[in-house]
Amino acid sequence: MSATAETVTKSWGHRLWHYRWALAALLLCQLGQVTASLLLPRFSADLIDEGILAQQTGSIVYYGSAMGAAAVVQLMLSAVAVFLGASVAFRIARDLRANVFAKVHNLSLAQVQNFSVGSLITRCTNDVLQVQTMLTMTLTMIIIAPIMAVGGAVMAVRQDLQLSLILLVIVPLLALILGVLTYLVTPLFQQMQRQLDGVNGILREQITGIRVIRAFLQERREVKRFGVANRDLTDTATRAGRLGAMTMPSLTAMMQLGSVALIWFGADRVLSSDLLVGGLIAFMSYMALILISVMMMGMLMVMLPRALVSWRRIDTLLRTPVTVAPPVEPIALPAASQGLTLCFDNVGFGYPGAESMVLENISFEVAQGEALGIIGATGSGKTTIVNLMARLDDPSTGRITLGGVDLRDLSSQALAQQIGYVPQKAYLFSGSVAQTLRLGAPDASDEALWQALETAQAADFIRALPDGLQAPVAQGGLNFSGGQRQRLAIARALVCQPSIFLFDDSFSALDQTTDARLRRALRTNTENTTRVIVSQRVASIRDADRILVLACGRIVGFGSHDELIRRCAVYADIVASQESLSGAVA
Repeated sequence: MSATAETVTKSWGHRLWHYRWALAALLLCQLGQVTASLLLPRFSADLIDEGILAQQTGSIVYYGSAMGAAAVVQLMLSAVAVFLGASVAFRIARDLRANVFAKVHNLSLAQVQNFSVGSLITRCTNDVLQVQTMLTMTLTMIIIAPIMAVGGAVMAVRQDLQLSLILLVIVPLLALILGVLTYLVTPLFQQMQRQLDGVNGILREQITGIRVIRAFLQERREVKRFGVANRDLTDTATRAGRLGAMTMPSLTAMMQLGSVALIWFGADRVLSSDLLVGGLIAFMSYMALILISVMMMGMLMVMLPRALVSWRRIDTLLRTPVTVAPPVEPIALPAASQGLTLCFDNVGFGYPGAESMVLENISFEVAQGEALGIIGATGSGKTTIVNLMARLDDPSTGRITLGGVDLRDLSSQALAQQIGYVPQKAYLFSGSVAQTLRLGAPDASDEALWQALETAQAADFIRALPDGLQAPVAQGGLNFSGGQRQRLAIARALVCQPSIFLFDDSFSALDQTTDARLRRALRTNTENTTRVIVSQRVASIRDADRILVLACGRIVGFGSHDELIRRCAVYADIVASQESLSGAVA
């Protein structure tokens, strides 16, 4: 396992051990705070019995000063404990978010689709927030609850053994109430997180597809669909909230009943002179501390189920084995002068749990400097082949080699330096045009950027912008047209100067004139570079050295345009249909 993977999947023990000194200081502060809290009732009892009732001014001053000092120490230690606890909780949450983000980037495309984008966003945001809130409450407040409960019980027994029997009734009854509420609320929190994934998914889908929704006047339908998901989430959250809301009233009722019982039985002890007034007040204070501790643990029991659900979801993601893992001992590529032939050797690919393979028995070679066209019906596996070339997924069977080296034995950096990938959907990150083009080559000069723009047929509209290369690019490149985004994505790949270009239907938004000029420029400026072009249009690939024809995930034709016209019925039908369509349009 790589260092990155070890960091991502480390356990809670490792995470807490990293902050061991802060936690040790926190524990000492909490112990000191609890000790001060337990001494206050003892000082109060002595103040009443030995000072006020005995009319001893010296005792009043002594025990009063002791109470003041204990209160100051408690306040100071509490402030330090809260600072340390919050710092540790926030830093662990920071590490979790970073680990989740890194893990998502290491997952293959198939694994990302399996989790769903909405669920991944929820795990990185809401789930981490739930864990952070739980840690903050635990480290700053709830960690002292069991210490205070045990210490309070010991002090109460020392104060009066008979009255302590009341605690044997109240505390188990409180524990029973908390256990029942926790049992009922846990499945509701699990359901809430799944429903939150659904709400996030619908919202993301609606924002992304807003133009389609408006074009088909489906606003009411989408509002209704979101409303149903939102209402289901609200109903579940309401049921969970009602159960959680019963906790504090139940605990308060138990506390009040305990106080009544204590005064009822304690009054007789005071009247019979078996117990002093100060002792009764001290015992009441200890019982209050014990019940407050139980109430704090009750808060933990209410928050714990949701936090555990969130943690399990995060842990499931972090412990998911990476299918596209970096090699333990990377193998170097041969010198480029020797030729980097790209070879598919009996490659098959299928998604986990799928009934059939997406690709089967795919075998072909592309020599350095050749142009390979890939064509086929929708769903035939064209994009999957490109994803395998870029190692966004690994083949289920067979192997893919570059220069004789299996792609799984190459480091990610070495492979990225050889691949210039232009995806089917030309996505541009926000920033300037120059920042967009330098995504894979941060040190590229302005001259190199303009040369790439010229080849990609994008220089004219970039020059027309007021700021040129410094013109802003909106998120996703939405301030450019579809064709402009595709040309900028092509220019971004050209700037990297790789040895292999992968164009996944990257000319689909271009008109035929621009398409032809772009292909001519690519042949001229990248003549020693391998070009893999996926397209639905025959015109975009007919000049390729060889063309791969796919049908239902299998190769049904491989050769030049003229050879396939004669030998491959599937390709001949595609050509005939597009030519007839062009004639009809003309």
